Parts: sequence; C-alpha cells; structure tokens
Amino acid sequence: MGILPLAERLAKRALNRSGVQSRWVDTSVCRLHLYDAPGTGPLPTVVLLHGIGSSALPYAPVLQRLRRRARRVIAAEAPGHGWSAVPASAFTPECLTTAMNELLDRELDEPAIVVGNSLGGAVAVSYGLSSPDRVRALVLASPAGACMEQAELAQLLGTFKLRSRADAHAFFARLYHRVPWFTPLVAGDVVRMFARETIVSFTSSARCDHAFTPEQLRSLSMPILLIWGRSDRLMPGGNLEYYRRHLPPHAEIEEPEGVGHCPHVDDPRRFAERVAAFAREVLSREAGAPAPPGAPPASGVLGERAVPLEQGTGQAAT
Repeated sequence: MGILPLAERLAKRALNRSGVQSRWVDTSVCRLHLYDAPGTGPLPTVVLLHGIGSSALPYAPVLQRLRRRARRVIAAEAPGHGWSAVPASAFTPECLTTAMNELLDRELDEPAIVVGNSLGGAVAVSYGLSSPDRVRALVLASPAGACMEQAELAQLLGTFKLRSRADAHAFFARLYHRVPWFTPLVAGDVVRMFARETIVSFTSSARCDHAFTPEQLRSLSMPILLIWGRSDRLMPGGNLEYYRRHLPPHAEIEEPEGVGHCPHVDDPRRFAERVAAFAREVLSREAGAPAPPGAPPASGVLGERAVPLEQGTGQAAT
C-alpha cells in the first residue's frame, strides 16, 4: 500500500471519530461516497466538491472549521475518486454531472452554499444551472468549464498525463502556491493515481463543447463568489477572463495572493473563513440587513482585493 492510500484510511478514520459520518449513496451511475458532518452553527448547509484526481479528504480542515459555522457540511466524492465506486461504463463529463446531480438532489434538504474547486467548480455551476432552487450561493475556486481553443484544452488535459516522479513534482508546482514538503513521498502514488482508467477515460472524453456558454453563465441568478489564486499555474489565464466576462454582474471575483489552484489546501483557515463570511453576507442580503458586526468586507478574508467584473482586461478564450 502506498502512502496516499494509507493517509486516506487514517484521515477517514479520524473524521469518523470526530463525528463526521461516512456514507454511500446509490446513483444510476455508481455508488458514491460522501462525508456528512452535522454542524453547530446557524449558516445553511455547505457542500464541498473536489477536482479531478482528488477526493473529499483535502477538504477535511475546511470541513471541520465550517461545521462550527453551519448546520451541516457535506463533502462528496466523484465516481472513481476517494471511496466512491468506479462507473461500470466510461467516466465522462456527462457521467459526472448525472452522478453528482443525483447525489445532491437526494441529500440536500435545504438550499445550500455549494463550493467547488477546479472540476468540482464546474460541477457546482452545472448544478446551479439545473437546480437553482437548491443552490443558495456558489463559491467557485479556479473552476473548470471555461470555453477554450481545442489546442489549449489539449495542453491543459496533457498536464494530467504523469509518467514519472519528476512529472508529479512539476504538477504539484503548478497546483499549489508552494510545493508541499511531502511531495517526494507521494510522487509515485500520484503518478499511479492519474494513470487509473477513471482519470484517463475522463480526460480522453472532455471536449470544448462541454464548456459553459456565455448565456448559461449569465443566467446564474444566485450569489456567486469566484476565487482565483494568483499562484494558480495550472489553469490558463484566459479561463479566468472567460468567467470574468460572462458571469452575471452581481458575481464577486477575488484574486488572492498566497494561494494557488487549490486554496482549500494552500490555506484552509483563510478559505473556510471566506466561505463562512460570504455565507453570512448572503443571509444578510436576503434579510435586507447590513452585514453582521465584525463580518469581513466584500473584498474578503482570503483575498487582498476584489476585482470587479468591469475591470477585466484580458481576452476570453473562445
């Protein structure tokens, strides 16, 4: 057994001991796993969605912080990821959307703050489009789903084809603000993880026409916070500009220093505080009241400054 599988077992056990339930949900695609944490706070249910090749466990520090602020926190795992089963057929974007939509439809008993990173961000947007009545707000961290040229998409998908420990190190350097100290210990596991059929199937089937159209993004009516770390070296800059150009005017966009593609890993405390602050802002707006005393300004705990939509200067990928 490699280090990553062992770490996942130990982390899962630790979460369970802290009162976080580990459950499976049957969908038409396959059996999915989720962590279900009862909370002690007044904020609505928070859903945490991970990216490709990851799992819910990197969200564990965020989950533990948010459960003190929210009524419930759910961290779901995509097909073939974490403890979820592998789909019987090819794992495609359509398969992912179907499975995660079914899971959320069954689990949510109130409109939720849906948080998604990378591919999980695209899942969050997709759910916001299909079930807007179940989404109280969206928090998107470097979301996938922007329209790109075919060559640019192929280059991005090529970064997930890891053939050596050196490739894994270079991948982590693009993913995080700083390369984690444990990278040499898990490099072999990461190479094997991205060679799994689930990942290869998905990256082989992803196409430009899976991207969100400008009309789809503009139709999102719920509050939206988009966080794009300045140290993100994985996603093309044009993807941020695509979202900046086409999200509705009420969306807030922040580009914080000190975090990369995965802010929940680079700085879980700041990320959890920002999600909680945004959720409080959403509740205050719904009530027509000013933000609670002591709440962070709209520029956020995570980011040093917010970037208004109208200040976008780059060209959107097409």
